[in-house]
Amino acid sequence: MATAPEYNEGIDPERALKFAVQRVHGDRAEIIEGVIGFMPPAWDHENAAEAVRDQIKGRVRELGCLTGSGNLDLPGSPNWYVPDLAVVPKDLAKRANALLPDQTLLIVEVTSESNAETDRVVKRKRYAEYGAPLYLLVDRVEKSITLFSEPGPLGYTGAEGPHPFGTPLHLPAPFDLDLDTSDL
Repeated sequence: MATAPEYNEGIDPERALKFAVQRVHGDRAEIIEGVIGFMPPAWDHENAAEAVRDQIKGRVRELGCLTGSGNLDLPGSPNWYVPDLAVVPKDLAKRANALLPDQTLLIVEVTSESNAETDRVVKRKRYAEYGAPLYLLVDRVEKSITLFSEPGPLGYTGAEGPHPFGTPLHLPAPFDLDLDTSDL
């Protein structure tokens, strides 16, 4: 009589989870610390992301990049993120289903009541750990904006903010522009 195989026999849980999340139909889905979550953003949330996108669009084109909310893989962890906005080189985006955080130039997360702590703590830590050079946190709950820079395995060592909405925020190279935060 044959016995049933052991549950984990030959299965890589990280790969299985990431395979599954890429096949979800409907709303955007991501994995945060091993938990699949669905992210149907509200219009006020989208407005904040669009306000940032509109201001950086010209510079993004000059850099040969594009903006979007595509998949970011964090290999070796149970995480698969879909940021509210990321700036990535066009040539990389053309060839990939998912990119790594260190392949971005900027990642923007916009908080909602339901995910504010995740964006402030978990994603900030993970983006730094995986080398995302700039992480812009648009905190709609606290009505503030913070730019994190200088990533490392223990987190970001540089932070500009939090500043209340309405305070201009300078995005350093390669952007070198001031964001108007009054419409966030």
